[in-house]
Amino acid sequence: MMILGIFLFLSLVILVVGIYLTNIADRLADKTGLGEALMGGMLLGACTSLSGTVTSVTAATHGHTDLAISNALGGIALQTFFLVIADFLYRKSNLEHAAASSTNILQGLLLIFLLALPLLSFAFNDFTLLGVHPISLIIVISYIGGLHFVNDEKGEKMWFPRTTKLTVEDIPQEKKDSRGAQALWQKFLVMTLILGICGYYLELYGIRLSKKFDIDEFLLGALFTALVTSLPELVTTITAVRRNAITLAVGGIIGGNTFDVLFLVFSDIAYKESSLYHQFTPQHFGLIGLNLLMTSVLVFGLIRRERSGFANIGFETVVMGLIFLFGFSLIL
Repeated sequence: MMILGIFLFLSLVILVVGIYLTNIADRLADKTGLGEALMGGMLLGACTSLSGTVTSVTAATHGHTDLAISNALGGIALQTFFLVIADFLYRKSNLEHAAASSTNILQGLLLIFLLALPLLSFAFNDFTLLGVHPISLIIVISYIGGLHFVNDEKGEKMWFPRTTKLTVEDIPQEKKDSRGAQALWQKFLVMTLILGICGYYLELYGIRLSKKFDIDEFLLGALFTALVTSLPELVTTITAVRRNAITLAVGGIIGGNTFDVLFLVFSDIAYKESSLYHQFTPQHFGLIGLNLLMTSVLVFGLIRRERSGFANIGFETVVMGLIFLFGFSLIL
């Protein structure tokens, strides 16, 4: 029971820190002039994913590759499903319609591109370079290059969504002012560090929990540790929706998912026996397919922008929810 208690305590800490991070990120988006989509998609998404990063890397270091891979891929699926929950909570209109942002669409397309790369790993057989798979290098280059294009889009826009009365524009609540921003950055970094520490111990006690209750590593990673390490994304999404920071809510999820693909890269470096990609199973490839389907539907919804479906829930919400529930049940 002590192991379970510590596991739940770490989950609670991650949950509380996620609330603080959202509030700080929203204020920084205004003070720095970065905007909600960029702040959520790049910085907030990466920082809230830190606990999951550490969990996967620690698992790979200890040789628990199934946990490392399933934690990364399962987290992406769960976090995308959080937008389904957010759409239910946002009663004014369809969430994807209100969160009109070309930045979020580009982030979603980048995520699809990055998720497709691990599928090509089987083509390289057992080839590695200094113990690291070539796909890892391609993912890093693609991630950096993709973020560069997303950031450039903030300048001279060649495409922009049509504004309607239901659109919630990213209008700063505070004037761009560097005063007070330093203190906010310091708090942001402290919260991020706490998430990293929790991620390390989460892997240790997660493995002990799986052995004590005879839980399969894939199930442990895809559901349990993935859910716990994704709690900051759930909290930030719900908090952002309640603060009417809709673009931040969607951007945080997509940006976090994009960063989560890097879990595989970090874990590949940490795993010394061979390449992490050589440990992929049909279940892992199934999770990648599930994530590709859900993200594609999300981007489709962001472009089509249905104003309000049944109960103000968009078609993409229903489809993503069904894909998640049926997909997970088939994979597990």
